[in-house]
Order: sequence, then C-alpha cells, then structure tokens
Amino acid sequence: MLSLAPSPAVDAVMLEARAADFSKRSLKRETKRAAIDLAIRCIDLTTLEGKDSPGRVRSMCAKAVQAVPGAPSVAAVCVYPNMVAIAKAAVAGSSVKVASVATAFPSGLSSLDVKLRDTEAALEAGADEIDMVINRGAFLAGDEELVFEEIAAVKRLCGDVHVKAILEAGELGSYDAIRRASDLALEAGADTIKTSTGKIGVSATLPIALAMCQSLHAFHHRTGQRRGFKAAGGIRTSKSALAYLVLIDEVLGAAWLDPDLFRIGASSLLDDLLLQREKERTGRYPSPDIIPKD
Repeated sequence: MLSLAPSPAVDAVMLEARAADFSKRSLKRETKRAAIDLAIRCIDLTTLEGKDSPGRVRSMCAKAVQAVPGAPSVAAVCVYPNMVAIAKAAVAGSSVKVASVATAFPSGLSSLDVKLRDTEAALEAGADEIDMVINRGAFLAGDEELVFEEIAAVKRLCGDVHVKAILEAGELGSYDAIRRASDLALEAGADTIKTSTGKIGVSATLPIALAMCQSLHAFHHRTGQRRGFKAAGGIRTSKSALAYLVLIDEVLGAAWLDPDLFRIGASSLLDDLLLQREKERTGRYPSPDIIPKD
C-alpha cells in the first residue's frame, strides 16, 4: 500500500539556473583524466535496436570489456532480454555486467503479468540488472498506486538483482512530476532511478538530472539509504558526461561517484571519451580509427 507524503514543489527557474552551472566547471588536467576514466567505468554501453544481432552484441561486448589498450572496462552492457545469454557469454571473466530492459520496453503499455514474464525471461537468461519502464500513462492519470505496485512487484521478482526504474522524464510534463515520479519509484524499492529510454526527443538533461538527484538526496537524508541514478539518452560528448559527474559530486557527494550508484546509458559516448582520453594522455587528438567499431 502506497503511503508517501506529498513531494515538494520544484522552482523551475532556480533548478535550471543551477543546472546550467554544472557544464561551466573547469577541470585541471589530472582531474580531467581521472574523470574521463571514471565516466568510462560508469557507462552502460547500449544497443536497443530492431537490427540487433548476436554478432552486433558480441562486438559491443568486446568493446565494453576493453575498447583500446589501457582503457578501463565499462560498467555494463544493456540489451534486450533475448540477447542476454549472448552478452553474458561474451563478457564472461570480466567485470562487465549485463543489464536487460524489460516490462514492455520502451512503452511499458502491457499488463503486469506480461511485464513480469518479460522480466522473468531476462532473469532466467542471466541478467545482472533489470532496466524497467514505469507505467507513465497511469502516472499521468493520477494512479500512483498502480505505478507503485508495478515497480514493487518487479523488485520482488528480481530480489537482489539491481532494478533501474526508467521514468521517461521527457513525457512527464514538468519538473514537479519528475520529482514526484522519482520519489514514488524510490519508495517502491527501485535501486536506481533512470531518466529515459533514449527513444523519445527529450531524454537526459541536466535540469532533469538535478530534479531526480534532489529526490535521491532527500531519500538518503530520510532513510540513510543510498540509491542510484542513471542518465540515459542524448549524452554523446565527453564535455556532457563530465558535467553529469560534477552534478553528482555537488548534489549527492563523492560516495555516488561510483559505478554502483551512477551510470550513463549511451551508445556513442564511449568513442568520444576514448578520443579525449588519448588527447589528454599524448597532448594531441588521435585519429578516430583507433576506436573499434561495434
């Protein structure tokens, strides 16, 4: 049964002004090099396309484990449930986890029974993490109880397996709604709250991330529990990724600067981070040809 106090109102002007500052921070060279490696270690390297094939997934997994000599592995690869077993075999022996989208991704428009069977299939294939989509239609219709119960049911099924609740914040209409959905997902047991599926026009933005991280901060203050944050969709450059690291550090603290608590869902970001890493190491921009294609 849902018993959650009203969420605080969000001052949109103040939120956007503060969020804009995170992209203006200047990092010293050694700090920037460390931040680039941290950003790589926090990536969920993702392929969620209709054209996904076993070969494409294996290629991505090889890149996830080590794209270039000396570079760290990413945190996880994220695939559809039918590709989980292939990804598990491809990353075996490495630190890379396998995340699977589930619950009728990306729309979330199916019955709870279908959502649970979708999740169960991913778990049976060996998924280490589940990225579930919340029922945005129910949320926007004011049925918070249904949203809560579906998240809680998926978490009960997953047990110790990490559950990321995808809010699809770009569809929620306001920062107040994003804050409320974040509070609701955390109360229901989500281990991580995630901005978006990456399948709509508005995905991760710094103001959206700030609203969600303020929810995480309040939840930690109230319960003592640290839950995670994942920014996904539209993050393609090193500069953008480093702005999210600054946001996490300043809003939540250094303890969250860890792949267990912070992730970036991306498909092309890794390439730019690797190029910037080489530039910081050698002092010159390398050829893009050093990056393997997946």
